[in-house]
Amino acid sequence: MNDNVALALGMTLIAGLSTGIGSLIAFFAKRTNTRFLSAALGLSAGVMIYVSFMELMPQSVLALSGIYPGKLPQVYMLLAFFAGIGLIALIDRLVPADENPHEIHTDSDYGQTRRLKRTGILMALAIGIHNFPEGLATFASALTNIDIALPIVFAIAIHNIPEGIAVSVPIFHSTGSRKKAFWYSFLSGMAEPIGALVGFLFLQPFWTPTLNALLLSFVSGIMVYISFDELLPGTEKYGHHHLGVGGIVAGMAIMAMSLLLL
Repeated sequence: MNDNVALALGMTLIAGLSTGIGSLIAFFAKRTNTRFLSAALGLSAGVMIYVSFMELMPQSVLALSGIYPGKLPQVYMLLAFFAGIGLIALIDRLVPADENPHEIHTDSDYGQTRRLKRTGILMALAIGIHNFPEGLATFASALTNIDIALPIVFAIAIHNIPEGIAVSVPIFHSTGSRKKAFWYSFLSGMAEPIGALVGFLFLQPFWTPTLNALLLSFVSGIMVYISFDELLPGTEKYGHHHLGVGGIVAGMAIMAMSLLLL
């Protein structure tokens, strides 16, 4: 059991550290490269949407099907999915509109350095929040079944890379500091192993296959909300629609190939 716990924590740490890989892009990004920023946000959204609908939610239904009869697995999965959306929407609602990057502002507002910095900081916060339960899901999957956990860990690691980009580039554009850009995005990824540690310390004694399956759907809801409410509008606000769409398609293709190879 101790070996399984150590392996589960290690896999979650790897997934979280991959955000740091994405954050390294701050050391190579050009200060005015909004074309790259639009494409990076689209890439992140594509990966998160694809892994939610094609991997985590089906995995949740599959696990619940071995526990509940009939349509109940789909019902419980959907309840958890919309609960995840509700949680991140509530958090979004509690952020003051004047500082909330999800709210509609004028193009001139977006051109302001402070606005761009707030966008990066709040994106780091949102990603950190969703990485926390994601870490729980990764830990629980690895603890339960390594064969199930491997593609999930790989998928999360892949999508954490563009998440790191999505945080680091706005911070770098607004501050000109590569160190700040790196650390904001790196720390947002560290919420993942912290979530796993909380799972080990507090939830593991009460863990059930049902809770594990519901958490996968819950995380999917958080990912989908962030993609549609923050990342996709972000591809538009920097004025490069087609690059954003190309990033979305590329993100989905990367995720599809990674799942096929595994």
